[in-house]
Amino acid sequence: MISPINNEISNLNWSEIHQTLDNDGFAKLPVLLSEEQCKELIATYDIESNFRSRINMARYRFGEGEYKYYNAPLPALIQELRVSFYPELAKAANRWLEYLKKSAIYPDTLDEFLEQCHAKEQVRPTPLILKYEQGGYNCLHQDLYGDVYFPFQVLFALNQREQDYSGGESILVEQRPRAQSRGHVITLNQGEALIFPTNHRPVAGKKGYYKNTIRHGVNTLTSGVRYGLGIIFHDAK
Repeated sequence: MISPINNEISNLNWSEIHQTLDNDGFAKLPVLLSEEQCKELIATYDIESNFRSRINMARYRFGEGEYKYYNAPLPALIQELRVSFYPELAKAANRWLEYLKKSAIYPDTLDEFLEQCHAKEQVRPTPLILKYEQGGYNCLHQDLYGDVYFPFQVLFALNQREQDYSGGESILVEQRPRAQSRGHVITLNQGEALIFPTNHRPVAGKKGYYKNTIRHGVNTLTSGVRYGLGIIFHDAK
């Protein structure tokens, strides 16, 4: 049986999303999670058995705030999101490799891709929930976790900006060869999502495509509490 969220994702205008990913390197999606689903995901935060680890960002100088990695088996909705997004993003991932004159390596299904991770002893699930309070932020970083990684990830906003919190915008910084870096600031309303690169993106130049490295983070919250859900497709060592 096909789940409602799978239908929602399948019915997105993927032709337009692929074009946006190629042009901009990232794509903002419309509301995919209902207010009720967002609240259900936020409620998982206080149930410690849902998680394999908790990271205090300040301890590692990652920022101010905390995040938790979900345990296997993942909550049903998170598993459905991971499985449903993967096929179209695998098409984009392989296309980006072709732009860079490399062979396509990403299989059609998430299960097949996770087999590649597990062969490299990357067996710990990586979807996570993030919590920031006033003054919280996340330094620029990449989520790689091992030799095998998937070149896209998806971030969902779980509560409403300018209602539950202010500030806390998503930041992407693009390092351009022999040029200054370029920043992108993206705001998400509750239930909306952002697809962005895990490591780098191809950019068309005069002599073919070249790579721009991408790092992501979160701007400082000026009030309230912000929750986000990160869907990362590769498992970790």
